[in-house]
Amino acid sequence: MSLKHLEKSLHEAPIVKKGDYDYVIHPITDGVPYITPELLKEVTGEMKKHIKKCGKFDRIVTMEAMGIPLATSLSLDLGVPFTIIRKRQYGLPGEVSVEQVTGYSKSKMYINGLKKGDTVILVDDVLSTGGTLKAVLYVLKEIGVLVKGVFIAVYKGTCKEEIMNMYDVPITTTVDIEVIQGKVTIK
Repeated sequence: MSLKHLEKSLHEAPIVKKGDYDYVIHPITDGVPYITPELLKEVTGEMKKHIKKCGKFDRIVTMEAMGIPLATSLSLDLGVPFTIIRKRQYGLPGEVSVEQVTGYSKSKMYINGLKKGDTVILVDDVLSTGGTLKAVLYVLKEIGVLVKGVFIAVYKGTCKEEIMNMYDVPITTTVDIEVIQGKVTIK
């Protein structure tokens, strides 16, 4: 499958500085200016090819907010329900908090509806510093949830191998990028 919509949109994406961090503003990672159906289908279609290699799993799990469109599309296509790790605490029985630290922020997220023995895949929009993914994988492992694979739309970092080794989980990325002199380059 060609990734022409994704590649074109990444080349056109504006970049803003958040301290020393180059933040790429893109439809898949930010919803800005908007997500076209063609782009969403292209990204999730590519993800689906790799997800099917995971075998059977009970749930798709994503993190609020920009993993939600990806998980929704995949859920509809695969007929598998999805759970959103939220930024809001509900205080429900069994709720577990996750300390999230990214390249530009720090916050808490909350897991509800997952339990020991669940088999899941994780889907998210971007992997950059790995702060969110490491925290989520750590907590899911503590709960006893089996993560069969992690599927990321855009990889902009150097942490993938470290996380795969640390948590013994495969991470598949749709496109790998880097920012060079204020422009997105596809690796």
